[in-house]
Amino acid sequence: MVSPHKLVVIGVGHVGSYVLADAMKMGLFGEIVTIDIAEGLAHGEALDQHHATALSSMTSTAVRAGDYSDCADADVIICAAGPSIIPSAENTTPDRAALAAVNAAVIRDVMSQVVGYTRDAVIIMITNPLDTTLYVAENEFDYPAGKIFGTGTMLDSARLRRIVADKCGVSPLSVSGYMMGEHGLSAFPVLSHLSVGGMNVGELEQALPGVSLNPEELADGTVQAAYEVLNSKGWTNAGVAQSAVLMARHVLLDEKVIVPASTTARGEYGFDGDVAFSMPTLLGRGGAERRFAVSLNEWEQAALERSVDAIRAAIASAQAG
Repeated sequence: MVSPHKLVVIGVGHVGSYVLADAMKMGLFGEIVTIDIAEGLAHGEALDQHHATALSSMTSTAVRAGDYSDCADADVIICAAGPSIIPSAENTTPDRAALAAVNAAVIRDVMSQVVGYTRDAVIIMITNPLDTTLYVAENEFDYPAGKIFGTGTMLDSARLRRIVADKCGVSPLSVSGYMMGEHGLSAFPVLSHLSVGGMNVGELEQALPGVSLNPEELADGTVQAAYEVLNSKGWTNAGVAQSAVLMARHVLLDEKVIVPASTTARGEYGFDGDVAFSMPTLLGRGGAERRFAVSLNEWEQAALERSVDAIRAAIASAQAG
């Protein structure tokens, strides 16, 4: 008998509720369970989606609120627990790293309960500051290697491809490229490996007069795109939620897709065990199955080192907290 895939969503606020909504429409999960510190919220979000399954556009996924014991037979756990950064008139670009101590404590509580029931499920982290919370979850609970990773710069990379596509007047489906480093202010584009329709940056700028792809400008534009959303509606949720459920699909269908996921570095670029950041990562049934330390030019290597310094500072804050 085939056992349908089971998803547990931990934290169903602005981001987690979007994860739930996207997952309900995938047709990949037979059962979805919501968990939240606010039990009424977990129940309400699940019940709302349960009612929606009566619509012909939806799949007949069983959805309900539950508790950590539901992790025991989960295939995938997506964690979006913890508060998010809040913009203000005085600070329109708040740093996710400011949440390091608070959300590290949240993740320690979540993981201490999860590992009481499973070490088999693949865990996908969303909670900010993403690289720091992923580092805590991956390194403090002896969870199996590769079974836990973060959404990292998946969304940053999507924003980069959208920006490049708009500059070139093409579909983002024609753009191949990604951001590396921190999911945050120090994320950077890897233009030495970016292409549009198979053309590298130099060929592209020749083929499309007037198009110029500057790494500093693209880095700033990609980061600021997130803050434009944040300052317009108070939070970001759609893109990162879709990133997480797409990663879940890559795992469950063993798709062997290379994406910029966040994991702890194990020797790549000279960093070993003391920092987590995004680099091209192969996702399959085993989770994050392999990392690729792609070659970087001088500008990109310097950008990576700056990004690692920023993440290390947040990790130190989380440990001190």
